[in-house]
Amino acid sequence: MGGEARPRFLCAENSFDSARVVLLGCPFDETASFRRGARFGPDAMREASDCLETYSPHLDKDLCDAALCDLGDVDLASGDTQAVLAAIRAEASRVFRAGKRPVFLGGEHLVSLPAVEAALELFPGLAVFQWDAHADLRDDYLGERLSHACAMRRILELEGIGPLRQFGVRSGTREEFEWMRANDTLRPMSPEAVEAALKVAGDRPIYLTIDVDVVNPGEMPGTGSPEPGGPGFDALMDCIRVLNASGARIIGADVVELAPEWDPTGASAIAAAKLVRELALVLGA
Repeated sequence: MGGEARPRFLCAENSFDSARVVLLGCPFDETASFRRGARFGPDAMREASDCLETYSPHLDKDLCDAALCDLGDVDLASGDTQAVLAAIRAEASRVFRAGKRPVFLGGEHLVSLPAVEAALELFPGLAVFQWDAHADLRDDYLGERLSHACAMRRILELEGIGPLRQFGVRSGTREEFEWMRANDTLRPMSPEAVEAALKVAGDRPIYLTIDVDVVNPGEMPGTGSPEPGGPGFDALMDCIRVLNASGARIIGADVVELAPEWDPTGASAIAAAKLVRELALVLGA
């Protein structure tokens, strides 16, 4: 981990050993296909968290009860995607093997790949729930197979991976939508759809990945690939409320693709920080 002093997420005062939930920043955006800036997402979420309360009225839980630790950011080598993914995978594996439940702060969506790889070492059959405006199922993007546009395709290729459910997707190629329909992965972003997906998952471990562009860009403009249309932030919060009430085996999560420089109001960073707070509460309190 880097030695540079960084902001700390709200109420993340526990040591690694005493924590149940661990935050880990992954400031990487080198495969961004439209607008870069997601590498600034982790610190933007930390800084924005200062304006939040520790208590969530949606979940009736308080972050002070979650035993939260902020490990800072993974040290990443610019210009070497393979090395970046290896570094994230190594840190994620350390967190999972210590029995902690991580929330990874992106960064672009490709950072979900090493996080899921690390989780699979301990949780075979892992189900993945994805909230995203984009399918991210391309085999390659502009000839590159390690791209944020290919993140879910690479995850599906991992040995031992379980079912994928995709909520709120409204953009993709013809082939991606044909694949989602044929494999029955595509779902609306609604509480009812999450409840149905949880029933299918059963007692499987579940990993949650939330690309902030799933939210209508009128509410979440600070992202690299905004997609017009889509539901609002409250719809996403309703999905998290269902996850919280379910008692499901949720073992980790990420919040990715916040590009704070594209929203000078700071509202997108605050919303992303609130998502992190809610996920930390689902995982740890």
